[in-house]
Amino acid sequence: MAEVPAKTNLPRKSAFSCEACRKRKVKCNGASPSCSRCAARGEVCVYSLAPTLSYTKQLESRVAQLEDALTKLRSQQSLEPVGLKGASRASSASIGESSASPGRRTRIKEEEDDDQNLTRDFEGLKVEHDGRISFHGPTSLFQLPSGVVTEAASTSHLAMHLEGRKERLINNAWRERAYEQLATMPEPFQYLLDSHWCWIQPLFNFVYRPTFTRDMKINGPYFSEALLNAILSHSVRWCKAEPKIGPILDSFEGGAQFSHRAVAGLYDSLKAGCFDIPTIQTLLLLSAQECGRGNRTQAWLYSGMAFRMLDDLGISIDSCKYSDSAHLSDEDIEIRNRLFWSCYFWDKLICLYFGRAPTMQQSRVSPPRTILDDTAEVEIWTPHGVEFPDGTHYPPTQAHSTSCFMKMCGLAEILNQILIHIYDPIRQVTEAEFYECIEEQAKNLAEWWDDLPHFLKLQATDLPPYSPPSHIVTLNCLYHTINILLHRPVLCSKTNKSYDKSHLVQCMTSATAILSLYDLYRRTFGDVHVVLSLAYSVYTAASIYLLEIQALKYAAQGTLDKLKFCIYALERVKGSNPVITTALSLIYQELQKLQIDLHIVLPPLSQPQQPEPSQTISQPQSQPQSRPHTSHSSSIPATLSNTPSRLSPAHQPQHSNQPMASSLLHPAGLTSAAAAPSLPTSTYHQPVADFELSQSNVPQMANTHMLGGMPNAVMTLDNPGSYEITPEVFEAFSYAEPMTTNMTPAVDYGWNRQ
Repeated sequence: MAEVPAKTNLPRKSAFSCEACRKRKVKCNGASPSCSRCAARGEVCVYSLAPTLSYTKQLESRVAQLEDALTKLRSQQSLEPVGLKGASRASSASIGESSASPGRRTRIKEEEDDDQNLTRDFEGLKVEHDGRISFHGPTSLFQLPSGVVTEAASTSHLAMHLEGRKERLINNAWRERAYEQLATMPEPFQYLLDSHWCWIQPLFNFVYRPTFTRDMKINGPYFSEALLNAILSHSVRWCKAEPKIGPILDSFEGGAQFSHRAVAGLYDSLKAGCFDIPTIQTLLLLSAQECGRGNRTQAWLYSGMAFRMLDDLGISIDSCKYSDSAHLSDEDIEIRNRLFWSCYFWDKLICLYFGRAPTMQQSRVSPPRTILDDTAEVEIWTPHGVEFPDGTHYPPTQAHSTSCFMKMCGLAEILNQILIHIYDPIRQVTEAEFYECIEEQAKNLAEWWDDLPHFLKLQATDLPPYSPPSHIVTLNCLYHTINILLHRPVLCSKTNKSYDKSHLVQCMTSATAILSLYDLYRRTFGDVHVVLSLAYSVYTAASIYLLEIQALKYAAQGTLDKLKFCIYALERVKGSNPVITTALSLIYQELQKLQIDLHIVLPPLSQPQQPEPSQTISQPQSQPQSRPHTSHSSSIPATLSNTPSRLSPAHQPQHSNQPMASSLLHPAGLTSAAAAPSLPTSTYHQPVADFELSQSNVPQMANTHMLGGMPNAVMTLDNPGSYEITPEVFEAFSYAEPMTTNMTPAVDYGWNRQ
């Protein structure tokens, strides 16, 4: 037995057994990376001797795969610009994309397939001979058609570096904001800039603040003198009414110098052919400024040049996925994405104001609708330029600027479809397409509202005691405005469609909600900083009440009170937004046709050429009468009181039956400051003490509307279905002629369909 050795002469046999199986002296199947017995026991499987040939081949294959992946990664990183340490070019896809749902992942895969097909004709962004980034299609004079397929970066690959990009952008933004606080700038420049960051930037996002303030000190690529002057000139519209800054602007011709310098700098750039991102931003601000002034041609041309330049610089292309030879940093991509969506939003607004078809359209190669630098979301917002009475202050309020802008862009996508399929004055749509658009966009609008975060949503039946930041109020007002624009054409459409009262209820409740929101806004901030989009919402609400009077042939007192509120509000903001004068003229013309004379008394004005306080705004050659109605005897509108706005609450006449009319001229607890001569209709109102508006004797805006004054047709915002409207009443609206959506002479939009 001793001469029979243990089976040491068969060493190759043990190569198929792991250490654990050898110790237990059991058969091992030699599987890798773990044999079946070790896997069943949950033990670590270790092969101490040479592996099998098949296992070696598996390892070699795995190594080859990893080496190939590293090679591709290095080729991607080699395109990074020199000096940018650790910068990564990740996708601007949604922040939550990494944890997307299965449906979302399926859509991402489909988009990747579309991208691969697209790249056969699209080679991506190129760096021109002058250093500018641009792109050209295969038919252009600037590149030959290429059979080489440019591999677009996949969404899954780009999402890998998303968090890294986000962290770098946020850190840079906070650093620049800290430097900005340490910098000093003389007045009125600092005051006007702060006004822009407060009232304009959160809403439109034209300028990326961290890079602008940084490059302003070093004359970097994201700053220009023309852009600075455009910002200053745009802010002058509201700030020149403020006592603190108005006198300082006198040395700058009342702020006119800023506008002249901005235009001169812009024309110099155009003449030299030097286009860059600050040039686009300058054009956008000048377009917004001329739009508010009522200079439609200039506003339209400025915006058109901005959109064309956007294409020329390749900003309308996702610069992260289709960069090709363009070397873009995290900062570059963030700015380009923001600018694209700023232009997209402004395109929809200016087309809405002027009644024209939108220019910019989103496609699968457009920049994603996302913002990685969300530092503006958590900043504290304070109403710049609003001076509160002693002992009062505006409570610390989170800005939520980033989420507000993102939701505004989503609302703009819905508005885009409405403008194309319902309001395009050139494009002829069929009745089927008309109603399909209304049904689809009504669903999209309802989903948008349901998804709106609670900190951005304002319920007109449950408003806070003071107004949230202005951009949040504007967001909610624009939602109600778009809701009216979606449903209003159905009211005036003579079709064989079945009777549906919901369109009328949607219009009435949204119009009433707009007035409630605006009432809260003006009682908190006054009416000096009202932007045009907010004033347009009031104009749209007025169109609904005029439509009601025209359809029912009767002017109920509640409807007249709401009309008075709209007219008074628009009269007071036309100083900073002169284009509103045209909108007011349309309202007055409609009232004259209806033979209704609203004796609206304006507050004291500072310029002698303006009407005196005793003068009223009325329609010439019209009679102060309203249509008779069998169930109402008080159909003649009451004249608003001529009590000065400085009266204390104790001296103010009470109009219990006219809550809105009395709240127009007598906001209790408010103080007045002298308005600048150029803004006669913008008396400087201040918020009430402690913002307890519900306890300040200021009559709250009614959140209900009684259609035609009929008790059985009371529409409440919290329960819009609690109404009784006969088909005959609904049919009456089909014979009414609605006011135009734009502030220009009426155009036939095909609403009165036979």
